[in-house]
Amino acid sequence: MLARLEAPAVITHTHFDRVAMYQACSKAGCPAFDCRWLDSARVARRAWEECARAGYGLASVCEKIGYVFRHHNALEDAKAAGHIILAASAETGLDIDGWLKRVEQPINPDATGGHQRVKLEGDSDGPLFGEQIVFTGKLGISRKEAAFLAAKLGCAVNPSVTKKTTIVCVGDQDISRLAGESKSTKHRKAESLIEAGQQIRIIGESDFVEMVSILQS
Repeated sequence: MLARLEAPAVITHTHFDRVAMYQACSKAGCPAFDCRWLDSARVARRAWEECARAGYGLASVCEKIGYVFRHHNALEDAKAAGHIILAASAETGLDIDGWLKRVEQPINPDATGGHQRVKLEGDSDGPLFGEQIVFTGKLGISRKEAAFLAAKLGCAVNPSVTKKTTIVCVGDQDISRLAGESKSTKHRKAESLIEAGQQIRIIGESDFVEMVSILQS
């Protein structure tokens, strides 16, 4: 057990297990474990905007990412917390070290007040007016910059994939990953809608940048 606690990070969902461990060590007169704790609830609140203020309980987040488990079973809960981290990493491109830093920052570090969403109306004079684009994964440029470029071309920029979405832009390092859980929630939802008959194009960031360059020239 000690060897496991000396891993790069110990994942828990909310603070309960961490506090219980410290209390147990204190009661037994043992030094507290020297490990880095990562709260998957705090991760979820930063990975998915719909979980930022509510809906970040273990069962709710697992339902969102499509992971089925038996709640209130210690092993099942632990595995569920791990799957949340994997899904959040796929969604954002952040690794464990990145998340350890990110959870210490505000849920929305760019917000001046309240929770801001990357949502813009497209320029009606733009060549892509009528398109609805969603960005997912880790991009080489900021989401705001990508959203501004897309809106300037006429795309309406939305934070979530819906039945109105026509383009999903995936970070290049994410689009090259294997199929399955390594894909973000948005990416997988887009693929599900495509299978159901919706016309959605999934493109990489490099394709998006090239498209911007061509259409702006």
